[in-house]
Amino acid sequence: MSDEQGPTPPAERIVGLDALRGFALLGILVINIRLFSMPEVVLLNPTAYGGFAGANYWAWFAGHVLVEQKFITLFTMLFGAGVLLFVRNRDRDGAPALFLHFRRSTWLILFGLAHAYLLWYGDVLVAYGVTALWAVFARGKSPRWLAVVGVALLAVPSATEIAVALFADLSSFAQSWQPTEAALRAEVATYRGGWLEQMDHRVPTSYRRQTAGYLAATGWRVGGSMLLGMALFERGVLTNDRSPRFYRRLVVAGGVAGLVPTLAGAWFIHANDWAARAGLLWQEFYYWGSFPLALAYVGLVMLYATRRPDGRLTRTLAAVGRTAFSNYLLQSVLATTVFYGHGLGWFGRVSRAEALGVVAAIWVVQVLLSVRWLRRYRYGPMEWLWRALTYGERPPLRIETEREQ
Repeated sequence: MSDEQGPTPPAERIVGLDALRGFALLGILVINIRLFSMPEVVLLNPTAYGGFAGANYWAWFAGHVLVEQKFITLFTMLFGAGVLLFVRNRDRDGAPALFLHFRRSTWLILFGLAHAYLLWYGDVLVAYGVTALWAVFARGKSPRWLAVVGVALLAVPSATEIAVALFADLSSFAQSWQPTEAALRAEVATYRGGWLEQMDHRVPTSYRRQTAGYLAATGWRVGGSMLLGMALFERGVLTNDRSPRFYRRLVVAGGVAGLVPTLAGAWFIHANDWAARAGLLWQEFYYWGSFPLALAYVGLVMLYATRRPDGRLTRTLAAVGRTAFSNYLLQSVLATTVFYGHGLGWFGRVSRAEALGVVAAIWVVQVLLSVRWLRRYRYGPMEWLWRALTYGERPPLRIETEREQ
């Protein structure tokens, strides 16, 4: 590393970790597109809105089994590993690691607030920034401690939801599970309207997610996943430091342990005719199945990155991963332009199967932009801005500038 106490140069980045981050970022859109294109309830109860037969059903089923919760879990674990890596590198440089981490996290929260209230209520940056403020104090703990505490945190909202499903009055939840036609039409009309009209839903929804939602579930889940990511980083799992045999076993064991509960959950909710009480219990199947399946994806990407470290797919995923912050926001910009009223106004008009076509189109744009951008620049635009604000100085952006030094 260079002698300056600044951002990690691209040459020192871990290619497998970047490729994994790019893989997770692209996969997240498969699920997020449902919130971009349809009323919020579809992520809770997919039968509440839109066609749910034929190609639309299979589009939902494939996304549910292979993607839902799995890619956001993977992305969150990688963020936790990133927190550990950032602080460790700053400590090694003799820089004020905690001070820089807190400033970095605070800026992430501010970016997330702008993203949530001005563009899309499904933002995760605020939750990541807030959680990182306290998760950093787990640095220095053993991988076993990180894993045990991480799982304990993950179990809190799960236990709460099971208790509610078994013992509580679900009349209030039932209204959320199946909103009235009037409520659904109102949300559709809101997002087909102009940017100011969208505030009627975006602002209260963002506030609810960042307050009550964070305290009840998101904070526990994000915190637990981050600690698991730290444990995996310490064990070398996320940095491609384990043997191919280890990753092959991870693919098989994680695939089985992840797919079995997820498929069982799909059978369970169908067998109970999508009832509200069953819906609460159904979430636990794919929630817990998401972690081993996310690990199976880690194994797949690391095996490929080991076999083809300079291959086109590895380099493409790594390019998306190196610009993940910029690409995360770009997904929101592109998707809201397609679906919201200030753009094409397709909200509520596109089926689940058709929405996957939009996903593919956005992927193409992001891949091409990421690869071309990094041919000339060291960092993505948002990555550069985040670093500049964190360190209080402007790091060199153009590759030519680096060569001249």
